[in-house]
Amino acid sequence: MEEWYNDLLRKGEKVVSERYTPQERRGIEIGGRALEIGALLVGGSIDASEEVEGRDPFDREEQRREAQEWALERWAKENGCWYENTDRDLSAKFPFLAEGGEAEVYFDGCRVVKAIGLDYFVSPQMALDRIVLYNFLFEYSTPMVVIGYGRSGEGYFKVIVEQPYIRGEQMTEAEIEEFTQQIGFDLRRRGNWTYTNDDIYISDLHNENVLRTPMGNVAVIDADVRLNLEELGYGGRR
Repeated sequence: MEEWYNDLLRKGEKVVSERYTPQERRGIEIGGRALEIGALLVGGSIDASEEVEGRDPFDREEQRREAQEWALERWAKENGCWYENTDRDLSAKFPFLAEGGEAEVYFDGCRVVKAIGLDYFVSPQMALDRIVLYNFLFEYSTPMVVIGYGRSGEGYFKVIVEQPYIRGEQMTEAEIEEFTQQIGFDLRRRGNWTYTNDDIYISDLHNENVLRTPMGNVAVIDADVRLNLEELGYGGRR
């Protein structure tokens, strides 16, 4: 176990260093130890392109996802942050609030807890990308701290995060566009509220996900954040 763990951490350190800029890695620190270790473990997991050479890209991605899930599950069980059944275990600790396409949401009066699935992200690594980059961009409003990993009652892998609860008023789309331009992003697709710069892609920045607090600050409470990879087609350089 110890040899396996240390080997993944060594491989993962190189992948993480290449995957994120030094500035973006601040988002890992903000996200807590479970995010820090998680990013290293998924980065050091099996390279599916070597394991299933000659098979189609879907098979390679499926094996990569399974290897990443296995590494995270094994570590989380050893370190007391695994939720065997997130539906049951989280409901026992936090009042249920809502369910969206991405996550089940719980709220205890002070903080929001989300069980984030992989439907939007394909692999744990992409889900963790979202959290790292989200924290890098929105550290001062609603950072996400990873508190564990688990599976739903149906067996779907989940990343469990907590965020501070924010009270505020919805902003208009024009106000959101102005704010996003101020932090260095250009509107690229109005239909799904997509903004990009050379490095990062953000979507889902609609008025239910961006609030203005009573102090006048802008708080992004949810967004789909990714590395702006060339294959996304938005002029990314990652």
